Amino acid sequence: MKFSILVAHFNNWEYFQETYQSILNQSYKNYEIIIVDDCSSQTNDFENLKKLAEEDAKIKLFQNKTNKGVGYTKARLAELATGDIIGFVDPDDNLYDNAIEISVEQHLKNPNLVATYSQIMLCDEKLNPLQIYPRSKRIRKNYKYFFNINNEVSHFFTFKKKFYTQTTGINKSLSSSVDFDLYLKLYELGEFHFIDQPLYLYRQHEKGVSQNKNRKETIHQNWNQVLFDTCKRRGIDRIGNHFVDSPEDLAKVIFKWENNFFKKFKNKLLDL
Repeated sequence: MKFSILVAHFNNWEYFQETYQSILNQSYKNYEIIIVDDCSSQTNDFENLKKLAEEDAKIKLFQNKTNKGVGYTKARLAELATGDIIGFVDPDDNLYDNAIEISVEQHLKNPNLVATYSQIMLCDEKLNPLQIYPRSKRIRKNYKYFFNINNEVSHFFTFKKKFYTQTTGINKSLSSSVDFDLYLKLYELGEFHFIDQPLYLYRQHEKGVSQNKNRKETIHQNWNQVLFDTCKRRGIDRIGNHFVDSPEDLAKVIFKWENNFFKKFKNKLLDL
């Protein structure tokens, strides 16, 4: 099965060189690398990517005409992918050498499997491993009220393109929470498989989108919108005693409802 590695690039050449090396190191070799540069403003970023693409036939390089944001860029990447299975890799993170191979094995075992996801290794800015992200875990199947509110599903996330085409696709208007929106849409189509080992090295640094304090408000707004859209798709008009009539504070409402003592106890029983 052909695997599409998708990279939404913007001003990340410094880190992407390591990301690219981690892709070259993959034990699974039937892959393509699709890169969409979102009009990087740093000098020579796109020129360096062009040189790389000239040297490596597996790379398909594109550039947005103007800066469009991560939602538009990732949606374009998914449309350009020609592989049977797709996985996004952020241009400042790395993959373990066997990440694609292990993920593809699960897809081959189960043709009806929608997606896989793994544990994540949290790293410092120099990509030195610090600890495994503690929230990643196996999730329940076919649960109408699964919102990934505790971030159980994250990288390394891979999915079959045939299922992606059955969704409305990535929300091009989002500037954050793009991956979470995709997870929730695909979850509605069938089974996810949890790979209980780290396949993804997540670099923590000040320039990272999720760690940018100046963008926290926008990030929260996007996350609330994703949850609101999910409720509308699933016909959910109430969470506990809260009526879902707007995106405002929806993440707080769901988090409180999902993590109260009685709900957590019930979930543990259901997971047994």
